[in-house]
Amino acid sequence: MSSEDHQAGTIEYWAHAAPERIGLIEAERELTYAQWNDQANRLAEALSQTGLSRGDIVAVRTQIRLEWAVISSALAKLGCPLLGTNWRLTPAEMAYVLKNSGATALICDDPDPAQLSSALSELSVTLAVSMDTPATGFVDFAELLTAEPVTRYAEAEPELIIYTSGTTGLPKGVASRSAARALTDPRVAAYLQDVASSRSTATTDNTVLVTLPMHHAAGPAALAGALRRGSLAVLLRRFDAEAVLRLINRHKVNEWTGVPTMFKRISSLPDEVLARYNISSIKRLGVGAAPVTPELKDWIENYFGEGLLTEGYGSTETGMITFMPPGKHREKPGSSGKPHKHVEISIRDDAGDPVPPGDIGEIWVRTPVTITEYLNAGPLQADVLDADGFFRTGDVGQVDADGFLFITDRAKDMIISGGVNIYPAEIEAALTTHDAIQDAAVIGIPNPEFGEEVKAFIELKPGESVDQDEIRSYAAGRLASYKVPRSFDVVTELPKNTMGKVLKRELREPYWQAEERKV
Repeated sequence: MSSEDHQAGTIEYWAHAAPERIGLIEAERELTYAQWNDQANRLAEALSQTGLSRGDIVAVRTQIRLEWAVISSALAKLGCPLLGTNWRLTPAEMAYVLKNSGATALICDDPDPAQLSSALSELSVTLAVSMDTPATGFVDFAELLTAEPVTRYAEAEPELIIYTSGTTGLPKGVASRSAARALTDPRVAAYLQDVASSRSTATTDNTVLVTLPMHHAAGPAALAGALRRGSLAVLLRRFDAEAVLRLINRHKVNEWTGVPTMFKRISSLPDEVLARYNISSIKRLGVGAAPVTPELKDWIENYFGEGLLTEGYGSTETGMITFMPPGKHREKPGSSGKPHKHVEISIRDDAGDPVPPGDIGEIWVRTPVTITEYLNAGPLQADVLDADGFFRTGDVGQVDADGFLFITDRAKDMIISGGVNIYPAEIEAALTTHDAIQDAAVIGIPNPEFGEEVKAFIELKPGESVDQDEIRSYAAGRLASYKVPRSFDVVTELPKNTMGKVLKRELREPYWQAEERKV
């Protein structure tokens, strides 16, 4: 492939078409498209020299930073899947993901990479790379960039692997092959184009702010979208409410997508801070990953401007499902929008039969990119993916006469706190390893800032006693900080049905009865 006929929208394309244009900014650092491509070529060559080859999975455990974009482009050149992992996972949680995925390499920016050494023992990882801090057994990322660059071309974005979970508790890998499939499948290409066009008005003159994490599909999607259009991507490593406004003002940001908690934190800033920054450059705002109240949407439009706010609903397994265009939220308050092109929604009762329009039931969807199996696992069973390709989302809702989807409850146990998916079964499994705990049930309860917070109910073994601080400390040693329950209630006995299943709806009800939505 010559430099004249490389794939449009790739880093190689922009490095040739606009080499001096700045493609990335993070704090005081920036990269032109030519520099971005050069570093990606150097990294790809260095990784290749270590033995990495097409199909090898590379786990990337970093915050939002320039290097993530370089790594992504390098892996695209090599044809290696990118496994985005949460930098807050404990070594034990990290070990599980690495083992389950079969990852060959790990690149991290941990302040103390040595703590991950235990996660790497007896695994298939043959290369460990540290970005900022030297550590025994880790290669220095900066050294890799000194390799002599070898020109390589990417056919598409790297296959992205994100770990999610169901009610079983153990995370499962979802491999998104949509970018590669779009090259040969017109339906996938049309679907992805519809998703992209609905969320962005961006051109090469636009600036996109990226604040969503790279271990969630939304973060990489925002960065990839900016690259495809040749837009400038401004990266914020750690979210800070005023920093968002400062960056919008400084770089004349045109687009930004965040989770509700981010917008709530901005809305909580003092009036004098809100008035300090010029945010008139914003042309499009996106919000999603968690329920958004009509009140918050009203505040966003009152502050940032009318007709800018969009909302989306989707899942890791299905991709984006619906889209709420600007200016519609007051007309359809509480709705998550209408289906994307080639997306179908089926509302079903407990028996799996469709319900009449307007009736509430479980939400099943069919999209062109719905997975058929989790990574290194067998095909999805009929209770999750039916014979017609409809996926059971685990959410409850209804579709009105105009085709707008309304989500009212959650059938699965999943908690969404600050836009982060948290799976109770995983927390319950960790808590019940405590010698004094007989059983545990974890739910999400309302939190004005995060939407939901994690609460645990503990049933002790006969004759045992334990205090909240001890349980919290125990959990903190086994779970990432955001998974540790904010509160614990010790109960005599958890409510259960005749089959021994904990009745979580009974535990949730007292906390949600005053709320309009149950999620």
